Amino acid sequence: MEFKQLSLIDPLLKAITETGYTHPTAIQQKAIPIVLKGNDLIGCAQTGTGKTAAFALPLLQRLEETKTSGKFVPIRALILTPTRELAIQIGDNINLYRKYLKLNYCTIFGGVSQEKQVKEIKKGVDILVATPGRLLDLINQKIVFLDKIEMLILDEADNMLDMGFIHDIKKILAKIPSKRQTLFFSATMPPNIRKFAHGILNKPLEVDVTPVSSTAEKVNQSVFFVEKKDKIKLLTVLLKKLKQERTIVFSRTKHGADKIVKLLAKNGLRAAAIHGNKSQNARQKALGEFKDNHLKILIATDIAARGIDIEQLPLVINYDLPNVPETYVHRIGRTGRAGLEGKAISFCDVEERPYLADIEKLIGLKIKIEKTSK
Repeated sequence: MEFKQLSLIDPLLKAITETGYTHPTAIQQKAIPIVLKGNDLIGCAQTGTGKTAAFALPLLQRLEETKTSGKFVPIRALILTPTRELAIQIGDNINLYRKYLKLNYCTIFGGVSQEKQVKEIKKGVDILVATPGRLLDLINQKIVFLDKIEMLILDEADNMLDMGFIHDIKKILAKIPSKRQTLFFSATMPPNIRKFAHGILNKPLEVDVTPVSSTAEKVNQSVFFVEKKDKIKLLTVLLKKLKQERTIVFSRTKHGADKIVKLLAKNGLRAAAIHGNKSQNARQKALGEFKDNHLKILIATDIAARGIDIEQLPLVINYDLPNVPETYVHRIGRTGRAGLEGKAISFCDVEERPYLADIEKLIGLKIKIEKTSK
């Protein structure tokens, strides 16, 4: 199937062609027609499946088709997302696709001065991409008004709820017209997320792509059984051996991520950490250097890593195994994309053995044991 078969308007098709995409992904094929018809949608899809275009393209088309002339532009669409990185990434995508349309957007998030963001909003924007905290701040300051919202998109809803944004989201929902189109995207769909979705959507249609366990099959996975105290030594040895390869190392905690950076520095390896306690500038700088290949090693927590979209990432190392097996699949799904081979190495200490068993049960395969430490 090609994009032109999805009933998209010419300005969008022209912009898509210029980005180099010709064939829609599975989530785009399923979601775009549903959204164009005006239906509410629940989309179960992970990062890397093309879900941003799955909602951004029909959103732009619907807004273009219902555009009214007038001097003041009220906010007509709101995209809520959990992290600053993801908000920026969504904004960048919207900017690409709206190239031949007269629709404005603005991205707002905390951790930076609000001055520039406020200036943009006051000019008038059709689409607002926001993290919940900064959005509520600007609503309370009477800078943002959501009474003209026609479309609401919640992206990475599971992550927003995990991060404790449920009360913020409920406050935001109270400011939005109940008559609207709502799109709800989540990488996982446990009962509490599904219940929440059905509480805020109207007769939603559901699309589901790539069951969480299947992405793991494309990645070469292995595990080292290692004592906790020996993990840094093993990490140093591996990174020095693979010095030419960009690597994301996952830590379970923010403190752990910072500690890994310091210990690697003592061993002559430069790395940077990204997590919620880092300033926006520090996070953007580290991400920018990593994307440009000036920095080879990025230490990340799961929350901070959502929204990182790096092409050609050869290696992921799980310094700590996650206690939620789906998280493991999200982590390793950052490598082995676009038909390239990816590698995921995990460290497992005695306390993490049950986590490994849960992961293997979810992905339906035994992970290759590289070495057993004494």
